[in-house]
Amino acid sequence: MAKKPTRKTDFVLFDVIYDDGTQRSNRRVPADLLGGLDGDAPARDLLEEQDRQIAAQSGIPPAAIKTVRRSGK
Repeated sequence: MAKKPTRKTDFVLFDVIYDDGTQRSNRRVPADLLGGLDGDAPARDLLEEQDRQIAAQSGIPPAAIKTVRRSGK
């Protein structure tokens, strides 16, 4: 029996530095969200949304993001 093709999603890893000086490394962002005229700007929006969702579940307010850069740069 043949296997069904699986959809492979490529990710780009980002390091996020917050205003309080903390850093979270290797945050995953789908590669198809990036590029084009906006470059890596959509990554920041997605990461902020992820932080808001985590904050809503944990009850701890999200920290403000200071910078976002690709991991390994």
